[in-house]
Amino acid sequence: MGVAGCGKSTLARHVADALKLTFIEGDQFHPQENIQKMSQGVALDDVDRQGWLDRLGVELLSHPGGAVLACSALKRAYRARLRQAVQPLSFVHLSVTQELANARVKARSGGHPFPISLVASQFATLEDPRGEERVLQLDGALESPMLCARTIQWIDELNLQPA
Repeated sequence: MGVAGCGKSTLARHVADALKLTFIEGDQFHPQENIQKMSQGVALDDVDRQGWLDRLGVELLSHPGGAVLACSALKRAYRARLRQAVQPLSFVHLSVTQELANARVKARSGGHPFPISLVASQFATLEDPRGEERVLQLDGALESPMLCARTIQWIDELNLQPA
C-alpha cells in the first residue's frame, strides 16, 4: 500500500512470485468512471473508492490459497474495509517522499491513467498506518530485492500461512 509511485506494484509482483501466489493489480479493478476522473486529473473521493474496495475484497476472497494485492489503501477506513472482507489481512506500507513519487509517476510509460498532478492529493489523503495491527513500514526508496526479502521475512515472523 501507499501513494502512487511508491513501488507497491513492483514489490507485490516480486512477493507474489517468491511465494507462488496470485498477484492482483488493484488499479485494474477501478470502474471506468474512476479511470476517467483520474485521467482528467480529478482525485478520487471516498465514495469513488467504496465500490472499488469492495471489488478488491471479493477478488482477494476468490483466492483462498492467498494472494498479494497492490492497492493504495490510503486511509484507515479503506484498510478497515479490506480487512472486513478478508481476515487476517496484512499491509506493507511503502513510504516515499513526494519528490520520489513525482519522479516515478512522471517516468511511467504510457497507458497509466494516473497523472503526476494527482500525486499531491494522494499525500494529502494518506493516513499513516503506523500503529495499526499487521502493518510493515518500509522505505520505498530501497531496491526491490531488499524490500521483497524484508517483506517475506516479516511474513515468516507473523507466521502467516500463504498457501
